[in-house]
Amino acid sequence: MKAAGEVIRLLYIDDDRGLSRLVEKELGRHGYAVTCAPDGDAGLAVLTSPKAAFDVVALDHYMPGRDGLDVLPDIVALPDPPPVVYVTGAQEGRIAVAALRAGAADYVIKDVSEDFTTLLRNAVEHALQARRLRRANEEAQEQIRLARDRAEAMLREVNHRVGNSLQLVSSFMSLQLRHLTDEGARAALRESQARIEAVAHVHRRLYTSGDLASVALDEYLEGLIDELSKSLGPDAGSPSIALEAEPMRVSTDQAVSLGVVVTELVTNAAKYAYAPGEGGEIRVILRADGKDRALLTVEDDGPGMGDGKPKGTGLGGKIVSAMAAGLRSAVEFDPSHKGVRARLAFDL
Repeated sequence: MKAAGEVIRLLYIDDDRGLSRLVEKELGRHGYAVTCAPDGDAGLAVLTSPKAAFDVVALDHYMPGRDGLDVLPDIVALPDPPPVVYVTGAQEGRIAVAALRAGAADYVIKDVSEDFTTLLRNAVEHALQARRLRRANEEAQEQIRLARDRAEAMLREVNHRVGNSLQLVSSFMSLQLRHLTDEGARAALRESQARIEAVAHVHRRLYTSGDLASVALDEYLEGLIDELSKSLGPDAGSPSIALEAEPMRVSTDQAVSLGVVVTELVTNAAKYAYAPGEGGEIRVILRADGKDRALLTVEDDGPGMGDGKPKGTGLGGKIVSAMAAGLRSAVEFDPSHKGVRARLAFDL
């Protein structure tokens, strides 16, 4: 509704001079500043003049030269055009619908009674209110977009800093490795370094990705396997790691858990599946397992687990179990496979 003391500037375009004077008189009593134009081209000239400042336009349909439906697109195409209330006859519902589709904010039935000016005033005020609400919504959406952009920028910066910090810790471990002579301590430090790298790789991917909520798991595993292959050693006697991964996305937390699981299982296979210098292959397989579910498999062709238990100190197994539990799942071993085949099914 019109606020107390508010002056609404109305451009009324109509060739009916008597009705134009009535609109100017009646709406002027309600605090409107009404400017009249006798046809569409004259109205456009007034509307586009340098000093023009109108809140709303009332546009008649039947006019000499061009009718309202011809003029309406020109008004709507103006930069930041005022809302248009279309004026039409009582039996011209089809024309009113066409005007609304062409961009009119509302329409009003034209007659010479005082009801017309009341209906016109109501339509004008409703059109202005709808415009205010639309602009307020656009401003709110813009504020939301700016806030989201700021939050995403901050999150990228956090991921960048976390990734750099983890990389720094990994570098410290590399320096420490050079001064260790005990092979057991060196192996433990390398395993810890691989676990840190698995987490750091997620944060590096998030920093460079447009999606901060999820990770392309197939691409992440590709980078992780490449790093693990380098850490196992480039010589011909080291096991090779093969990846077969279907494209899928997972949450950030899932990617961290899955990366640590793959790191533990691949590292364990590299240590126990093949004799030094024997070579061999470790396969990492990621496939869809029905709707909204996936299956991760890590397998080798070694001698297997023998007593049915994974070899090692047990720390890696505890880490794998903890990561799998975070995925609401568990790692299962296939006893029918010649070597070791570990499977982890999880929800996407």
